[in-house]
Amino acid sequence: MVDRLNGHRRMVRGTAATAAVLAAVAVPAVVQGPARAAARAADRAAGAAAGLRITRFLGEKRLPHLMKFQGTTVGGLSGIDRDPRTGDWYMISDDRWRYDPARFYTGRVDIDRRTGRFGGVSVTGVHTLTDADGKPYPGFGKPRSVDPESVRYDPRGGRVLWGNEGDRPDETHQVPLAPLTVQWAGRDGRYRGTLPLPEDLRLTTGHHGPRRNFGMEALAIAPHTIAGMIEGPRYEDGALPTVQHGAVTRLTLWNRHGKVRSQVAYPVDRLPAAPVPAGGVADSGVSEILAIDDHRYLALERSWLQGVGYKVKLYEFDTRSATNVVARHSLAKGHKYRPVRKQLVADLGRYASPTQNLEGMGWGPKLKSGERTLVICSDDNFDAQEVTEFLAFAVRGR
Repeated sequence: MVDRLNGHRRMVRGTAATAAVLAAVAVPAVVQGPARAAARAADRAAGAAAGLRITRFLGEKRLPHLMKFQGTTVGGLSGIDRDPRTGDWYMISDDRWRYDPARFYTGRVDIDRRTGRFGGVSVTGVHTLTDADGKPYPGFGKPRSVDPESVRYDPRGGRVLWGNEGDRPDETHQVPLAPLTVQWAGRDGRYRGTLPLPEDLRLTTGHHGPRRNFGMEALAIAPHTIAGMIEGPRYEDGALPTVQHGAVTRLTLWNRHGKVRSQVAYPVDRLPAAPVPAGGVADSGVSEILAIDDHRYLALERSWLQGVGYKVKLYEFDTRSATNVVARHSLAKGHKYRPVRKQLVADLGRYASPTQNLEGMGWGPKLKSGERTLVICSDDNFDAQEVTEFLAFAVRGR
């Protein structure tokens, strides 16, 4: 999540009987001619090394700023996922009762299976997330508040999994401690339980555990595995990324029964550029992951740099050779370990300009050509200078 702080940007992060369907606004592709061909060639080369490659950019669509739907304000979309059985999409908002209580939307993403034509996005329903007592979660700055950042639909259980970044005090915000959680909800938004967390993911009031706004940002459901990644390094795992060095964060793996199986390290890139002016705000981390299979995932690495803007790259990574670090208190000290292996798939700045705050990622329908479709969405932070956009791609690979 990205928000404004003291004039700067800082990385913080039912349906009616006759549903109002609000179409997305079509936007022309940004990269044209020789430059677009060169971008495609570069992405094909990167994808060949990674195993998954982008074969076609299907287009970009946008939702209107502060769009109204069934009495709520649509925005802050930080996670998306699709029910492959019905074609319904789930879109979670990270609004912390600035407008409405924590919620997710359902909708449709129109991609023609024959041609790949990206027709638009519509919103069809909205559901408030509730706690174990059946009540909406409190808003920002209150005990037990939540910060929804990712959503996955589980076809086996007909339920929704969502990641809550939680909140904790730090040097800039004296807010109550609110736990980081990974939770189940029904399709109606009602509480259905939580997944157990390793002790190292518990938020604290000191310089221990995950940093503020670097908590549970990314989730994935694979055939036999559930995966969750915190956005950036815990205090014990080292410093945040700079232009000189990267960082390391943790990916937790559960089995489908909800038991913690292991935890592995994911290397986050160095900052892609220096902020302007020098010493300005710069934040970077993993904003979403998506399962390819039980071992391979896609990762969005998203940076915001003062005076520069957003930079986002798409990576593929493999967990099979990585060291299980669930018992390691620190990744900055002690014995060596093997992080996951990752390969660049694409620089997403080639497909939209200016690059937006890309935070959601989900698999769309398979095309007649055999290509899979990949949809990525942005969190507009309810900011008029940003947009809620959806980028659609056709991909191939192992």
